[in-house]
Amino acid sequence: MPNILLTGGAGFIGSHVAQALLRQGHNLAILDCFDSFYPPAWKRRNLEEVASSGKFTLFEGDIRDPGSVERAFAAFQPATVVHLAARAGIRPSIESPFLYEQVNVGGTFHLLEAARSHGVHGFVFGSSSSVYGEGPVPFREDNCALRPISPYAATKLAGESISYTYSHLYSMSVACLRFFTVYGPRQRPDLAIHKFTALIEKGQEVPVFGAGDTSRDYTYIDDIVAGVNAAVEWCGHGPPGRARHEILNLGNSIPVKLNDLLAAIEKATGLPARRKRLPLQAGDLPVTMADISKAGNLLGFQPSTQLEEGLAHFVAWYRQQPEDLRG
Repeated sequence: MPNILLTGGAGFIGSHVAQALLRQGHNLAILDCFDSFYPPAWKRRNLEEVASSGKFTLFEGDIRDPGSVERAFAAFQPATVVHLAARAGIRPSIESPFLYEQVNVGGTFHLLEAARSHGVHGFVFGSSSSVYGEGPVPFREDNCALRPISPYAATKLAGESISYTYSHLYSMSVACLRFFTVYGPRQRPDLAIHKFTALIEKGQEVPVFGAGDTSRDYTYIDDIVAGVNAAVEWCGHGPPGRARHEILNLGNSIPVKLNDLLAAIEKATGLPARRKRLPLQAGDLPVTMADISKAGNLLGFQPSTQLEEGLAHFVAWYRQQPEDLRG
């Protein structure tokens, strides 16, 4: 099996992807800086779960530091890179736009440049549905009039553009995966389903921005991992020396209103939610919904986890966590 370098492998999505790659027999290295956006102890615990699926090499380093990136590439010599490391979050990006540019744009440049210099053929980039802004629904990859409305979204769109340039110039196979509101065990504490579950379990008020009619295309982690794995295979089986660059939606294609999500979490927990109405926040989209026909055709992507099932898995996981790791 070829060597795969996974950035952000200690995070929510990354740790699940890492386990899947190990179970498939891949030689895996993880590059992660364990930043303090949420407690590093959570990420260490994620890696303990990853280790239960096989051995991997860990490089502790920041993708903003080209030296750290180069050391990982030189030591491990990956054939494929799965780049999931990023500074995440819509609202925090509005408060710290330069940090997001440094990590998400500068860091992606460093990885692509290292991939070029080490002859890496395959590169999978974790992008976001937020790049679509307030575009027409369902979101389609061939929509060229993208107007992202947060610095985070803008940095993800920049990453896609940078990866196209490297694919074109250096004959890389690149898959840019636009993730749609991923949830499941190990989800970050700042994301809605984790945050709402924690507040409901504690009997505290749940913030509801606007009338609760904003909609999101919630996608369960196992379905996302299946899409990432398929993208890794797609990158690895392309003809050497030929540039290929594809942008692909990975979503569930079933938008759920915020009010309906809260009702579903109430059902999953068996507890009532105390709603606190608040104004809409800058950077929020009214609706996200993926057209997944391209990913279906190219990767065989077909999500299968219904919201009720996914929430049940998440709540069961949440209740098994120590108090200091619940959020």
